[in-house]
Amino acid sequence: MPQMSQFLSALIASGTILIIILATDIGRRRITTMRMVRSVIAVAVVIAIFVESFPTKGNDISLQLVGVGTGVICGLIAGVLLPAYKDATSGELYTIGGIGYALVWIVLSGGRVLFAYGAEHWFTMDLVKFSIDYKISGQDTYANAFVFMSLAMVLTRTAVLLAKMRKLKDQDTGVGQLPRQTATGASV
Repeated sequence: MPQMSQFLSALIASGTILIIILATDIGRRRITTMRMVRSVIAVAVVIAIFVESFPTKGNDISLQLVGVGTGVICGLIAGVLLPAYKDATSGELYTIGGIGYALVWIVLSGGRVLFAYGAEHWFTMDLVKFSIDYKISGQDTYANAFVFMSLAMVLTRTAVLLAKMRKLKDQDTGVGQLPRQTATGASV
């Protein structure tokens, strides 16, 4: 079977992750364990399908770690743009994913696809020269950096959701709250 082009791989991987994240998070959505696990599983499947090797020569690991770091930062930004609250009637936890949240995911997914297209059609020789100059072994390193960026972004968004969930639950139980003081100054 012939190898899939970098552009087609990026399009399928980014599109799959984007669709799952937006379908899971846009609008008012209840926070559930399955909701969080579903997106992590999707990225794990994408990694299993699209990560063919793990290059470690030259600066390959550094570039892949840049992908992870970028994913963490973008995941934190996405997490901030996904407010969580507790429904006063049911007590269930919800998030509201709006346009800002969607745009973070769309821009990053589009950027990955655009880079892959450009690597094949617009700046192929420049990328080859960059790879030689900075000791990057090839397209698998770039592909991995983008896939790892997606994984880090999803995992970070999931960690932010877990933190928000814990904070909302702690507000009910009073965990982490300072004791109230009465008019006489005694703690309650």
